[in-house]
Parts: sequence; C-alpha cells; structure tokens
Amino acid sequence: MPSGEEEAARAFYEGLLGLREVPKPTHLAARGGCWFEGQGVKIHLGVEAEFRPARKAHPGLLVRDLSSLIERLEDAGFRTMIDEPLDGYDRRYVSDPFGNRLELMERR
Repeated sequence: MPSGEEEAARAFYEGLLGLREVPKPTHLAARGGCWFEGQGVKIHLGVEAEFRPARKAHPGLLVRDLSSLIERLEDAGFRTMIDEPLDGYDRRYVSDPFGNRLELMERR
C-alpha cells in the first residue's frame, strides 16, 4: 500500500469487508501499514515507497452473503467484476483503494 493511506485501508478492509484491525508488532509498526484479521484470514498491508498494485495476483477470500457485500462495496464506490464461472462458487473481483485485486468467493 502507499505510504500514509492507513485510513483508506481501515475504511475498506474493516469498514466494508468486516475484518478487524490488529496491532502490528512494535518493531514493525514504525514502518506503517495495517494488519487485519477475520475468521481464518490474515491480511498484512505493508507500505512500499514505489508502490504498484497487484492487479493479477490476488488473495481469494471466502465470504458469506456475497450479494450483500457486493451491494455494500458498490454503494461505497467500489466496482465489482464478474469473471468466468468457477464450479461450486459465486464470485466477484474488486480492487481495494490502492488497486490491489481481491477475489470474493461464496460457496453455492
């Protein structure tokens, strides 16, 4: 993530995705960034001076109630994208505030 964008990260990952922010270890906190956790998932966003978003490589997050999450994201201005079907899942892609790609998947 870009330097100084922790509030945007919190608004997206905590506010929209429902993950909770956890404190970074003291020796890493000075570097900036945010860590988030949810049931069975940990996402660590580190700061890069010459940040470039991950537009192809991405985490896949298993979610519940994908349709409500899509609505919440789109109401907040985040466009979700449909891709080719994947057996057993409904899914969408979304980019975080920094352009990093995330796959949101719900089991059928």
